[in-house]
Amino acid sequence: MNRHVNAIAGRLSLRPPQRRSLEILDRITEIVPPHKGNSVGEALEVIRSEFPSVTDFEREFPSLCFALATGVGKTRLMGAFISYLHLAHGLNNFFVLAPNLTIYNKLITDFTPNTPKYVFKGIAEFATNPPYIITGDNYEGSASTLFDVTLRCKINIFNISKINAEVRGGKSPRIKRLSEYIGQSYFDYLAGLDDLTLIMDESHRYRASAGVRAINELKPVLGLELTATPMIETPRGAIPFKNVIYSYPLGAAMADGFVKEPAVVTRKNFNPAGMSAEALERLKLEDGLRLHESVKVELETYARETGNIIVKPFLLVIARDTTHAGQLVQLVQSDAFFEGRYKGRVIQVDSSRTGAEEDEMVQRLLAVESPDELTEIVVHVNMLKEGWDVTNLYTIVPLRAANARILIEQSIGRGLRLPFGKRTGVMAVDRLNIVAHDRFQEIIDEANRPGSALHVQVVELDPEQLRQRTVTVVSQSQLATKLGLQPEQLTASTQIPESTPPPVFGNPEEQKVAQIAYAVIRKLESQPQSVPGVSYLQRPEIQAQVVREVANQYRPAQLALEGITPPPDIAAVVARTSDLVIQQTIDIPRILVVPQGEVRSGFAPFTLALDALRYPPVSEELWIQHLGTNQLEILTLGKGGAQEARLEDTVVSGLVDFDDISYDDHADLLYDLAAQVIGHFQTYLSEDETRKVLRCYQKPIAQFVHAQMEQHFWEGAAGYDVVISKGFSELKPSAYTASATDPVLNFRQSPADKSNMSKYLFGGFARCLYPVQKFQSDPERVLAVILEREALKWFRPAKGQFQIYYRQGADHLEYQPDFVAETETVIYMLEPKARNALNDADVLVKRDAAVNWCQMASDHAKSYGGKRWEYVLIPHDVIAENMTLALLASAYAASTIRLPSA
Repeated sequence: MNRHVNAIAGRLSLRPPQRRSLEILDRITEIVPPHKGNSVGEALEVIRSEFPSVTDFEREFPSLCFALATGVGKTRLMGAFISYLHLAHGLNNFFVLAPNLTIYNKLITDFTPNTPKYVFKGIAEFATNPPYIITGDNYEGSASTLFDVTLRCKINIFNISKINAEVRGGKSPRIKRLSEYIGQSYFDYLAGLDDLTLIMDESHRYRASAGVRAINELKPVLGLELTATPMIETPRGAIPFKNVIYSYPLGAAMADGFVKEPAVVTRKNFNPAGMSAEALERLKLEDGLRLHESVKVELETYARETGNIIVKPFLLVIARDTTHAGQLVQLVQSDAFFEGRYKGRVIQVDSSRTGAEEDEMVQRLLAVESPDELTEIVVHVNMLKEGWDVTNLYTIVPLRAANARILIEQSIGRGLRLPFGKRTGVMAVDRLNIVAHDRFQEIIDEANRPGSALHVQVVELDPEQLRQRTVTVVSQSQLATKLGLQPEQLTASTQIPESTPPPVFGNPEEQKVAQIAYAVIRKLESQPQSVPGVSYLQRPEIQAQVVREVANQYRPAQLALEGITPPPDIAAVVARTSDLVIQQTIDIPRILVVPQGEVRSGFAPFTLALDALRYPPVSEELWIQHLGTNQLEILTLGKGGAQEARLEDTVVSGLVDFDDISYDDHADLLYDLAAQVIGHFQTYLSEDETRKVLRCYQKPIAQFVHAQMEQHFWEGAAGYDVVISKGFSELKPSAYTASATDPVLNFRQSPADKSNMSKYLFGGFARCLYPVQKFQSDPERVLAVILEREALKWFRPAKGQFQIYYRQGADHLEYQPDFVAETETVIYMLEPKARNALNDADVLVKRDAAVNWCQMASDHAKSYGGKRWEYVLIPHDVIAENMTLALLASAYAASTIRLPSA
């Protein structure tokens, strides 16, 4: 494999299907080098011998289609293709075709440096000398750059729909007109290049158009097509592409978590009998908007929990026609519809808009992802095509008659992209909702039809729950509230607990000084040598340092300048603020473990578990039936292609493709594992049959072995240094989704319904460092009662508070303890756990990471006279109000785990 494949895949963070596409391109350019003058027939035969799905280029030059599902990242793959062809093969000229104006403008933006979705971000060779972008609008003015040798890589981006308009009636496109500067037409200039690569985005939209027939005359060295729909719709049915070399359908993207999970929504026990069409339509709209409001809250809660930007979702209504769309907009914006809540928050997208109205419509549509844009509802009539790539569409209400297959395909295509780039594990954040009360069963049947590539979740809405409005409750620390600080990114769905204490400083100028003092104190977090814990804030030299910095930053208000109000006593405010920080904070250091010298890693020898590896003998021909297209693919193995000298070499060559495996460092182990695999296959296969199985299934066999290798990974160094980067840490705000009307419960009282404890908010605390908390079980609530009685202060940490990480396979995941409590002598990290889960592997590995952290934190505390840390893993069934914290700690404190040695 070319070294550039791994480099580009890593720098661009390619997903597996994108990487596989790049690997295929690498192989294609190896067996058919991209040179002008290659025999098209010979190239087809060579490619077809390894990729039998390619039966015809369907053009007069080698052209291959990569069929990737919507939302997987075709534009980023274009960037990877161009980077690879330029760096590995020295190709400098590219011609990118867009199907319409929307995608054309989007591609220009994404290929322009310093834009949010720049496709070459991370490619070092393009950092100082990025590709020069030539467009269908500026190519005539760019003629002077064509012969500039310093501009090595040039990317032409053209809109095929504009070219199609130009060639109507047999005319030549404008690109073929003579340019006086270059002495020929720009088209002829491009056609004369010996390294032009043609890249066709959403090629199914214009494959048979007159414009493309003209573009074919460019005779590029290679054509690359990208589409999610590798077929042409005709009156006689769909005609599949014959040059699909790699297919990654929507079903695979859903299974791998690269897109949202579509779900069909109905009401619980819904029966439309007796409902008029208008009443049914209004009910679907209302339920869709109630669902939209709940999703809005879940997105805000998740963003606040994880420190992400708050995503503003919107709802898409599919209307029958422009008249119907206008009626829907009028209804939704009326005072009688949700009390006029959506007035000014709706746009109608259809062909009835012209001139300034159309321009405003397009601008609002393109800006619908922006949190500052007011639009929450888009009503459209068949105008949302490819290229309108938004990530914040979460609810679709289809009100146009269509069969279930068309309804599914056309509805979900625009809403599958994920706003955070990956699934979050939060169901409401990862799901696209299709409200289809009356079509519910029909859609379910279509999705479950044999051969359907799409499967949908089922969501039943409880009418009672629909009527309950939810909000995001932001529970910031008592300290932040007492200092008069407000949560960031406040929205209409944000709620602050009513039980929050009033600010300590009533005077506005004193409050300003206190907030400046707190900002200065926060900077001292990162100076553990001078301030190893919050108690050091009371030292005279630290107080003097804070006072000096506050005095430098404080700017009095106008009245204070004029002597009307007395200036605040900065030293007194700083002293009082420091006391507050000490009272309302638990010393949580930020700990880094830094290896000494060279870090060594590898895989320990082990015996593979191979019982599940039972591939049958491989025929000379494999028949593959494509469920999506019913295309029959016959994979012929034959005798072609290079064969490894030893059977073990085939296994090893598959394993060395993994980034964490080095042939030089791991050769002995790799050949030992390969020998185990060969020995296993030869217990029931002949040597020739084994060779065929290895060739046919090399990649899954390598994945099977690598998955077991990960369990035996080790890492070591000469030693480890514990670095304390912060002596203490600001308490992060927590965010919860809760009912807007349900009261905060007293934590001392057990709710009647304990089956869903996580829905309740509890308050009434005296020693908790936050005004409200949520508990996942009643034993957690009871533990809070014990802590209120016996701890000096306690809280439930928000995500990211500790930054304790543990290894799970190849991933490093963050551990978030359940409780932290400080007593007179000890700071406890407490984890209640169901008794039957105490010995689960993930519980034990989290325990070890937490115990290790507590030991390092205790060592740091010992250095300045602070309190030691202790980790306590408590069976849930021993937690009762008559238990003491001291007894629980002595009975269930976890044993010490030391840092790994070399």
